[in-house]
Amino acid sequence: MDLFRSEPVAQPLAARLRPSNLDEYVGQEHLLARGKPLREALEQGALHSMIFWGPPGVGKTTLARLLAQFCDAHFETVSAVLAGVKEIRQAVEVAKQQAGQYGRRTILFVDEVHRFNKSQQDAFLPYVEDGTLLFIGATTENPSFELNNALLSRARVYVLKSLDEAALRKLVDRALSEERGLGKRNLRVGDEAFAMLMAAADGDGRRMLNFLENASDLAEDGSEIDVQMLQSLLGDSRRRFDKGGEAFYDQISALHKSVRGSNPDGALYWFARMLDGGCDPLYIARRVVRMASEDIGNADPRALSLCLAAWDVQERLGSPEGELAVAQAITYLACAPKSNAVYMGFKTALREASEHGSLEVPLHLRNAPTKLMKQLGYGDEYRYAHDEPDAYAAGEDYFPDALAPRPYYQPVPRGLELKIGEKLRHLAELDRNSPRQRRKT
Repeated sequence: MDLFRSEPVAQPLAARLRPSNLDEYVGQEHLLARGKPLREALEQGALHSMIFWGPPGVGKTTLARLLAQFCDAHFETVSAVLAGVKEIRQAVEVAKQQAGQYGRRTILFVDEVHRFNKSQQDAFLPYVEDGTLLFIGATTENPSFELNNALLSRARVYVLKSLDEAALRKLVDRALSEERGLGKRNLRVGDEAFAMLMAAADGDGRRMLNFLENASDLAEDGSEIDVQMLQSLLGDSRRRFDKGGEAFYDQISALHKSVRGSNPDGALYWFARMLDGGCDPLYIARRVVRMASEDIGNADPRALSLCLAAWDVQERLGSPEGELAVAQAITYLACAPKSNAVYMGFKTALREASEHGSLEVPLHLRNAPTKLMKQLGYGDEYRYAHDEPDAYAAGEDYFPDALAPRPYYQPVPRGLELKIGEKLRHLAELDRNSPRQRRKT
C-alpha cells in the first residue's frame, strides 16, 4: 500500500452546484430578469465596470464569473484581504496581454474591495479609465462609506439581495436532484426541516448548502433529513449580524426610528433581532440612553433616569435577566411624548460657538475673586436672580456682547415641555417689558 497516495478532496456542495450559465443562476431577479438593467446591458453588449453590494452568500462572485463567460472576457480575480498593489499590477499586465494577443477584454474581479485602502483603490483607476480592464468589485459594506469617490464615479453599483424562500428552495431541490450535488443518494427534506434550514441560512445560499451537506453526512442513502437531525446539527445558529458592518447600523437605525415613531412593537422586534444576532446588550443600553435625550428630552425627563437604571440593571444582572429592563426602557421611550428641542438647540449652539470664535465673557458675568479683578470691573452690574422678583432678573443678558441672544431651546407643545414653553414665554414677556434690558454695543 502506498502510504503517500491521497484521494482527491471532494469540492464542497456549494462549489459543485455553482451555475454554469446565467439561466442556472438563482436569485437577483430585480437585476437579471428580462428587461431589468443588468440583463439589458449584457444583451446589448454594454458591459461596464460595476460594484456588487450585498450580504454574504448571495452570488456576487458567481455572477461576476458568469458575466465574464457571457461576454467571452478573460477573468482575473484578486482578494482585497490578501492582495495589494503588486497583484493589481500583475492583473493589469495580464489584461494587456489578453488584449494584444487575443483581442479579449479582461474583467478584474476584486472580492471584498472595501478592504483596499485609498492608494490601493487608486492603483487600478487609470486602467479602468483607459479601458485596459473592466472592474467588478464585491462588497458586503456600504460603498458610499468604504470606497473612494473616484472609484464610485467610474462604476455602477448594483445591490444584491438576500435569497428569499423561493430561491433557497430552488437551491435545495437542485442539490437533492442533480448528480453533481446529492442526487445519487436519493435524500429528502420535508417542509418542516426545510423551514429550519431556511431560518438558519438567513438568506445566505452558501450557508444553506453547507448546512444541507453537513446534514447529508449524518443521513443514510434514501432517508429523510428530519428536524431532530437538524436540531442536533444546527444548535444555536445566529442570524446575520456583522458588528460594525452594514447590518449592524441598519438594525440599530431601525430600532431608533421605531422608538422615535412611537411604535413599541417595532422597537421590541429590532431589539430582539439584535440580541438574536449576537449584539452586546450593553451597546444597546447605551444607545437607548442617547435616545432618551435626543428624542424625548424634557417632554418626559423621567425617561433618561429610567434608561440609566436599565443600563445599570444590565451591567449588574447580565443576560438574559438584564435585557428585560432594557426592553422596559425601550417601550417606555416609544410610548413617551417626543421632543427633539434639546437636541436641535444644542446642535445650533455648537455650530454658532464654532462660527463666532472665542467671544469674551461679558464683564458682568465674570467672577471677581481678587481685588484687581474687582477694580477691572469683573462682576459689575451683575444681578443675583434670587434677589429679584420671582427669582428672575428680567431683561438680563447672558450672551457675549457681540452676539444677540438666540432662542436655541424651543420646547414643543407636548408632555412636560408644554409647561416649560408656557414659562419661557412668560419670562420672555417680562424681558420685553423690563426697563433694565441690556443693549448690545
